[in-house]
Amino acid sequence: MAEAGPQYLALPSGLLELCALLGAPRDSLRGPEQVAQKKGVKSLSSLDPEVLSVFVPPFVTKEDSQPAGVNCVTLGKTRRRSFRKKRERPKAEPSKGHPGGPRGQDPEDVGIPNGVDLLALPQLCFPGGVCVASEPKEDCVHFLVLTDVCGNRTHGVVAQYYRPLHDEYCFYNGKMRWEASGLGRSAAGCFVPFAVCVVSRFPYYNALKDCLSCLLTHLKICKDFEVDNHIKDFAAKLSLIPSPPPGPLHLVLNMKPLQIVFPSRADPESPLIDLDLHLPLLCFRPEKVLQILTCLLTEQHVVFFSSSWALLTLVAECFMAYLHPLQWQHTFVPILSRQMLDFVMAPTSFLMGCHLDHFEEVSKEADGLILINIDTGSITFSNDEDVDVPDIPLLAAQTFIQRVQSLQMHRELDLAHLCASTDLNEGRACQRAWQQRLNCQIQQITLQLLVCIFRGVKNHLNYEHRVFNSEEFLKTRAPGDQQFYKQVLDTYMFHAFLKARLSRRMDAFAQMDLCTQSEEDRIDGMLLSPRRPTVEKMASRKPSAPHGAHRRMVVSMPNLQDIAVPELPPRNSSLRKMRTEDCGGSHTVLDVPPKLTYTFKIPEIHFPLVGQCVQAFHADCVAQLSKAMDSLAPENSVLLARYFYLRGLVQLMQGQLLGALLDFQSLYKTDVRIFPADLVQRTVKSLSAPERAQAERTPELRRLISEVVDKPEDAPKADDRVKNFELPKKHMQLDDFVKRVQESGIVKDAGIIHRLFEALTVGHQKQIDPETFKDFYNCWKEAEAEAQGVNLPFSVTEQLDKNECVYKLSSSVKTNRGVGKIAMTQKRLFLLTEGRPGYVEISTFRNIEEVRNTTVAFLLLRIPTLKIKVLSKKEVFEANLKTECDLWHLMVKEMWAGKKLADDHKDPQYVQQALTHVLLMDAVVGALQSPGAIYAASKLSYFDKMKNEMPMAVPKTTSETLKHKINPSAGETLPRAIDVLLYTPGGGHLDPAEKVEDAHPKLWCALNEGKVVVFDASSWTVHQHCFKVGTSKLNCMVMAEQTQVWVGSEDSVIYIINVHSMSCNKQLTDHRSSVTGLVVQDRAQAPSTVYSCSVDGTVLAWNASSLQVTSRFQLPGDGLLAIRLHGGRLWCCTGNSIVVVTTAGFLHQELKIGENFKEISTSFLGFQLMPEQEQLWAACAGYDDIYVWSLQDLAQPPQRIHLQDCSRIHCMIQVKKQQIWVGGTGLSQGRSKGKIYVIDAERKTVEKELVAHMDTVNTLCSAEDRYVLSGSGRDEGKIAIWKVE
Repeated sequence: MAEAGPQYLALPSGLLELCALLGAPRDSLRGPEQVAQKKGVKSLSSLDPEVLSVFVPPFVTKEDSQPAGVNCVTLGKTRRRSFRKKRERPKAEPSKGHPGGPRGQDPEDVGIPNGVDLLALPQLCFPGGVCVASEPKEDCVHFLVLTDVCGNRTHGVVAQYYRPLHDEYCFYNGKMRWEASGLGRSAAGCFVPFAVCVVSRFPYYNALKDCLSCLLTHLKICKDFEVDNHIKDFAAKLSLIPSPPPGPLHLVLNMKPLQIVFPSRADPESPLIDLDLHLPLLCFRPEKVLQILTCLLTEQHVVFFSSSWALLTLVAECFMAYLHPLQWQHTFVPILSRQMLDFVMAPTSFLMGCHLDHFEEVSKEADGLILINIDTGSITFSNDEDVDVPDIPLLAAQTFIQRVQSLQMHRELDLAHLCASTDLNEGRACQRAWQQRLNCQIQQITLQLLVCIFRGVKNHLNYEHRVFNSEEFLKTRAPGDQQFYKQVLDTYMFHAFLKARLSRRMDAFAQMDLCTQSEEDRIDGMLLSPRRPTVEKMASRKPSAPHGAHRRMVVSMPNLQDIAVPELPPRNSSLRKMRTEDCGGSHTVLDVPPKLTYTFKIPEIHFPLVGQCVQAFHADCVAQLSKAMDSLAPENSVLLARYFYLRGLVQLMQGQLLGALLDFQSLYKTDVRIFPADLVQRTVKSLSAPERAQAERTPELRRLISEVVDKPEDAPKADDRVKNFELPKKHMQLDDFVKRVQESGIVKDAGIIHRLFEALTVGHQKQIDPETFKDFYNCWKEAEAEAQGVNLPFSVTEQLDKNECVYKLSSSVKTNRGVGKIAMTQKRLFLLTEGRPGYVEISTFRNIEEVRNTTVAFLLLRIPTLKIKVLSKKEVFEANLKTECDLWHLMVKEMWAGKKLADDHKDPQYVQQALTHVLLMDAVVGALQSPGAIYAASKLSYFDKMKNEMPMAVPKTTSETLKHKINPSAGETLPRAIDVLLYTPGGGHLDPAEKVEDAHPKLWCALNEGKVVVFDASSWTVHQHCFKVGTSKLNCMVMAEQTQVWVGSEDSVIYIINVHSMSCNKQLTDHRSSVTGLVVQDRAQAPSTVYSCSVDGTVLAWNASSLQVTSRFQLPGDGLLAIRLHGGRLWCCTGNSIVVVTTAGFLHQELKIGENFKEISTSFLGFQLMPEQEQLWAACAGYDDIYVWSLQDLAQPPQRIHLQDCSRIHCMIQVKKQQIWVGGTGLSQGRSKGKIYVIDAERKTVEKELVAHMDTVNTLCSAEDRYVLSGSGRDEGKIAIWKVE
């Protein structure tokens, strides 16, 4: 049996899917009575148009296009050819008049692209019918959107033009045919309309309009029988143009006399914009634009009307762009011909467009239609009924209107001071630049509007279980906005939006949200405890209260002792008013300059279009792309990636599969976002056996094939469903209870939920019934609502810090300081006196000395009383709290213990956890309503018990050196191990497109499973929430070229993160096993060199700008753990030895561990070079010592530095030239803890032992030699910041 051939390769479509010529059938123009017409009177309006000719690529036969020596059997698409109407063709027609046409085959055997209905196309190209005119009419253009049964859209541009009906020759199907029917004199003065329609998968409305304009200049002067050839050449030309990849590279095609620009999408997530986005703003007032957007967001039945067919599609497409990244999920037919008017009877949501002549007919056709008149800028409802269209949220609307009013939409004002352009294409280029800038501003405004409307959604999402708590979200919306949100939340569009949020997609919405969020929002991501309105928020509700925003803008490392403990911001909004920060806090347009764009001019295409001409065109493309790449600066990797993409695509069209794969492999490591994985996979599968063998012999291609093709395809599809939170209906065991509480949004931390489970099941079977959960949930939400309603007078708020929140208010009680309510914030207790509200300080939690629960006699009664003794005060505070006394006793003691732990460990999250415990106690007592409720709530007194049962003081040295702790796992259900830390200093220079925050120093934290969190090191707030670089453990990080962070992973890939865009679009895949080390060799002039090593002994040298491997070598054996650069040589730790090699890989020196440790088998765990002392410091497995060798003579026995109570060493770094900090695990007060040993490099003595973490110290990094940062294992998952002395 013959060997199976390679799979067929379907190439991606070019710009053209189909080109058609349409007009009236010849039969309908016969007879003088049909062509007679009077001036100004439409006649023959009943004529039905039809397709006269269709041209579908490719236009060259495979035989003609096959280059010598290349097997093209697997290339290209199925044979497609132009066809003409068969019934009008003479029976015996020579084929020589049709270059490139069918030979011996049925000319109707042509493949029509999916989504193009040739039966409906004539109606859409002549939506008003075919009207023969008595005088020539102006050429006109309109636009189509065609949708197939799967919902995929293609886009059409139609140019209509008129030709005279001659008495000698009659135009039909490009044929010269003599008609003896006596049409001559009667047809004189008649002009027949024809249409050329171009269909593309891409919405190139302006570009294709310009192309058709150029074509019409030829069609109007050519002979009738030449029309088909002109259209075919035009279609062939467009079919050869590849679609540009997303990014800054636009393609330019010379159509003579115009230079046609085909723009690309800004990025893979963005839509392609090739139209003027300000058109709706010229047709409608901003208030009407908002009303239309509301109709779309609530998925109404919308019909646009205009006397201009062109405006129908353009305005509808503009509104689609305004909604991005939300997407209209329903029927979208912006042009309905008169035969299609019954479409408006559809029961589902839709957006359609009709000619203004049909307004009355359509308005009576169906109920519930939104009728939008583009010409008058008005909005009405069908049958004069009121459709329930809510108003867009007030603050969002006001902000949008003011921003739109500040736009400059009249180009004449910009041109007033300029001379007239004498060059056609130069003037068009200026127009494009102006339009691009305006489009960018409009996209920013509409995106800000969406962020303003939906920013609060993220506060009610549970990412782990993909739950959206719509009920709680609605409670935070203003009463006047409730109807809008209720309708929007039920739409398909919003459901898709939720899916993207829960998948943490970094689309335009997420980027704008991150860019415009306040400092309060940044801190919010680090919190564990529930949020309440801050004092500052309460003051902002009062018009008279001063309201200002303080923002810290520093570029250097902070003085950590000056950093206040992050306080707790409130829930996202009050019940009455959206906060202004949701809308960016500004009513002006964001001045975001358009991104710099480049152009690539498509080479000339020569005719006739035979195989040799096509090959020459492809060769010219490859040559020009190669030339452009050679002249490109190495650091311009964004543009380089686009050139790789285009050249790879053209080489596929040439049949050069291996060359194309090499370009795609280069693209893969340059910009993975635009890597065509599916196309590469199909290309590999279509390789012939010899080509596949050759690819396997090429290292770069072998890796690409393994990455893209050989990966298992049976991985289960991720569940992307969105669930709405519902109260449970069945009894819950512990695991189900944890899930339910996390879904509710009450708390995420699994440890705290376990304590809550114990509290709610005290004295019962270890399961929770639905009624208990419901009672607990309702108590929690009632307390939350009460806190939202707290409104303190100015005389009280001025005594509090601006970020303090009132978490609990008692009933009105009698105290020894007056009658009033006891208020608890995260910082203090105070009495809110009755009558004229006043402030009486009770104590800060830090200053509490003792808390007692007792009773005092009153007549014959014993009244429960809470007593609080305060440091430096003789008088004890007493409050007759009665039935609330026991609960307040538990709460105050828990907050007191949490504050003490926070101070001792310099970790503010102890206070946040204590607050969570306190509020859960309150909800538990309210839910249980039983004598045992207080005992149950005591199960949540976690820190108070810790303080009493394990009174372990933090060692003095640790306390003095430790400055602060932060938690990169905040908001997660469980802590995550910190594998690598990297500090990058702030830059002094900012690109105009960058934010000021980009210049701040940053701390990069690699968690397990490829997750990276970035902190702003000037304030220790989250700069970038968790994003993924692969799914494996990350081993090493280094900064290169001031703009890149290189990350080495267990999956053998080096990921490169852009420090400004915070995106990982580049991957280096040359290693074959886990990447274990990275080191940078900076140079004054030339690009930096980055050395990487993998555990299999491979060392690669990279040009940091071009990302090319400049050299490689292999060390013998496995186990390469780390790499250092010193004295122009590489020092490599392989476990059994430390090898010194030149940068070319030649062995210079070797330190073997077996020669120094003969009594016990061991291996190197890591090492550090001390250039100033000319020493090598190393740690060995199984030893609690550090060994120091002299670099002058590694053969000499090492010095030994003993680390007291150390059980394992994990990491070490050099600090301030004379210190070595060693991190690992050791004993402290009889328990295993994460410890850091600070060693004086000169005296070889341990200066400090720091009890750093509850878990082992995984990693260390230095911040400008002022601070050292340590990361712990997964049991704690925190970062400690230490002062260097």
